[in-house]
Amino acid sequence: MTDWPEARSDDNRGGRYGRGSASAQPEGARVMRQVRRGPAAPPGQGAYGGVPQQPSYVDGHGGDGGYDSGYNTGQVYGTPGGGGPGGPGGDGYAPQRPAPDWRRRVKWTAITVVTVLVVTTVGTYFWADSKLNRDVDLSKVIERPEKGEGTNYLIVGSDSREGMTAEDKKKLHTGSADGKRTDSMMILHTGDNGPTLISLPRDSNVEIPSFVGSESGKSYPGTGRQVKLNAAYAEDGPELLVRTVEFNTGLHIDHYVEIGFGGFASIVDAVGGVEMDIPQDIKDTKSGADLKKGKQTLNGEEALAFVRTRYALAGSDLDRTKNQQKFLSALANQVATPGTVLNPFKLYPTMGAGLDSLIVDKEMGLFDLADMFWSMKGVSGGEGTSMNMPIAGSTGGNLLWDKAKVKQLVSQLNNDEKVTVKGN
Repeated sequence: MTDWPEARSDDNRGGRYGRGSASAQPEGARVMRQVRRGPAAPPGQGAYGGVPQQPSYVDGHGGDGGYDSGYNTGQVYGTPGGGGPGGPGGDGYAPQRPAPDWRRRVKWTAITVVTVLVVTTVGTYFWADSKLNRDVDLSKVIERPEKGEGTNYLIVGSDSREGMTAEDKKKLHTGSADGKRTDSMMILHTGDNGPTLISLPRDSNVEIPSFVGSESGKSYPGTGRQVKLNAAYAEDGPELLVRTVEFNTGLHIDHYVEIGFGGFASIVDAVGGVEMDIPQDIKDTKSGADLKKGKQTLNGEEALAFVRTRYALAGSDLDRTKNQQKFLSALANQVATPGTVLNPFKLYPTMGAGLDSLIVDKEMGLFDLADMFWSMKGVSGGEGTSMNMPIAGSTGGNLLWDKAKVKQLVSQLNNDEKVTVKGN
């Protein structure tokens, strides 16, 4: 077989360079045949068949003579006759990509972010607003005092077990009593002189005034009947409780907010617990409290036991109301922290747990609710005042209010003045 031009075999290569040749000298240059495909070139166009002969280069510059190093300039030829880079009329350089328009990018990024925030905020607002249980109709309350300056919230903690399983009741030590009663009552006043949180002991001695039944619509005349404050709620619910508080204080209640046992524990758990400084060891079999003195984070079960405890406290219900104030302020402070507000994985469960468990009046809005929580946070931050309703003594187990101090307190609240009255 012959692999070489002109039928020369490997054996005839002699001492040429390559393939194990003993000679160290390379063979001389050899002219290769030109292979031409297709029809013959027209006269005058040479042996290259219309392809222009490439110029040789010396030191990278074209010319008619000189040594061709075998390297081109890296130019890319365009279409024949075109003016692209490297082609006839081109400058030899590819067109550069335009610099990015950063102002335009920043503008559209900002527009996108703002749009997402607006849509999320609006969606969250309507979602949260739809979850409020506006079941209390304050328009049914009769003979109401004039509205003063600022806003007054009546905040009620009930022993409602609605929605709780038998296991929940056992775990939270709530018992299984039917219906619901008030376990705590507070008035929160918000205004220009800081918030004021006033606890109304459930054993407070009050008079049940005339009222219209919230369900029956029947009128009940006042008879001067003296009862404990929580009896008003048990008799005809939130509307009669508001009527009784307004009648015995002269203070106009703007909004009503109620939360039950299960909802309270759910909010605490959703926010990740609340840190409290427990003033003393507390062990109470009735509430299930078994807490040691000192700083600690309470979960929902422990928190509920803490705010319900009264038999293990020297001041009984008066000491319990103080603990309730401290805890609610700490809870509001925890809810308002950036760790909760800016974390959707904590914010939405907290909002969901809270809104699902709250019962409010028909005029209550999300902004009112936010104002209430923010004001309670202010109480714990030292911007406001917390106190019990001033007490003058007791009769038959009922706590008697100090009428002179109560009158002065209500006057200061109605005029949105700084509260100077001291409670118990």
